Amino acid sequence: METILNKIKEFDKIIIQGHSRPDGDCIGSQYGLYYLIKESFPNKTVIITGETSEYVSFIGRPTLCLDSDFEGALSICLDCGNSERLSDKRFTLAKYVIKIDHHPNVEPYGDYVYVDTTSPACAQIITEFYMKYKDELKMTKECATALYTGILTDTGRFKFDSVNSRTFNAAACLVDHGVDLAYIDNKLSVETLDTLKLKGWVLTNFKMSEHGFAYIVLKRETIEQFKVSDEDASNQVSTISTIEGCPVWALFIEYPGEIRIRLRSRGPVINLLASEYEGGGHPKAAGAKLASWDDLDSFVKKADTLTLEYKKSLEN
Repeated sequence: METILNKIKEFDKIIIQGHSRPDGDCIGSQYGLYYLIKESFPNKTVIITGETSEYVSFIGRPTLCLDSDFEGALSICLDCGNSERLSDKRFTLAKYVIKIDHHPNVEPYGDYVYVDTTSPACAQIITEFYMKYKDELKMTKECATALYTGILTDTGRFKFDSVNSRTFNAAACLVDHGVDLAYIDNKLSVETLDTLKLKGWVLTNFKMSEHGFAYIVLKRETIEQFKVSDEDASNQVSTISTIEGCPVWALFIEYPGEIRIRLRSRGPVINLLASEYEGGGHPKAAGAKLASWDDLDSFVKKADTLTLEYKKSLEN
């Protein structure tokens, strides 16, 4: 981590970005680091580039970033395992690139890589960065709010088994810096009527394989029918996360030009299956792609086999 701090001190211009279709952790870690640098080194220029997320837009929105902004700059890429998925490919224009992530290090892009796969959220890494160098860094309430939101969303509100004692230590540090728990809970819990209607449709129309692989198929026409955003649609993967006897579940969602898979588990390792379909991720939370809907049945069969093998292992 010392290299990260030294590079932040060295560069007067710093550009921060994350992955495409950012989630709460991606946005939270970006803005957490942004506020941390701005408060600690007020004379530096710090820019967040890339995509936004309506779900956590209360944290902040990226600003316009020109090609010239990258000249002589430090680029810090957060929460993104491979460069192809970065929301702004211009990071290569920067003078120095740092990758900070908690996903498996499938592509060590950049000049310096800091990956901690024991951390359930990239926002936890940024928080621990502050905790390690708190004599040199300053944290504001805005910074703490962003980081806490990142940790909260990527841990399923602290219920995923990736959570560790360090997670709670980090959360405690952020609460000590003014996080309004009720405010964040309200922002993350409120849903539109259209989203609730879609959730009802999901509960009625999800499918289940022979051995307990539950899944949702969201085609383009369904998303448009309910007038919800792609982001709200993709979040429906959590709607079927509590079905008894279904340790593996997924959402297949059709975007313009591609079909994405959001794959989740309460037991078996799933990122190996995801890697067979142009994907990857964590052992129990991964993403992948289908080349076409014709590949859906083969994926379901493999996921069903994985589920069966897991259930058999519990009998031994």
